[in-house]
Amino acid sequence: MKKGTPKGLRDLRQPVALEPPKITFPCDYSLKVVGDAADDFPACVCQVIVRHAPDFDATTMQVVDSRNGRYQSVRVMIRATGEQQIKELFEDLKATGRVHMVV
Repeated sequence: MKKGTPKGLRDLRQPVALEPPKITFPCDYSLKVVGDAADDFPACVCQVIVRHAPDFDATTMQVVDSRNGRYQSVRVMIRATGEQQIKELFEDLKATGRVHMVV
């Protein structure tokens, strides 16, 4: 009997090169921005987002408090025009010093 991988199956011992998913721009792009809970945290996030996505509609923003109320997540949808826009948006959100994570 011949040893090896049966036909149609992949040898799991061999590494697989994974490429990051390709995004076709422009597209709707959702973000969740997490930081310490504060009355002005959503407004701070909104100011940064509008700089990078001027057509952002702040009325669509959702603010969710954590279970213990210590953190807030601000969920938004923007119209992304390119990778550079998203990269700069993430950098500016982090630069506020108030954002712990952007997903």
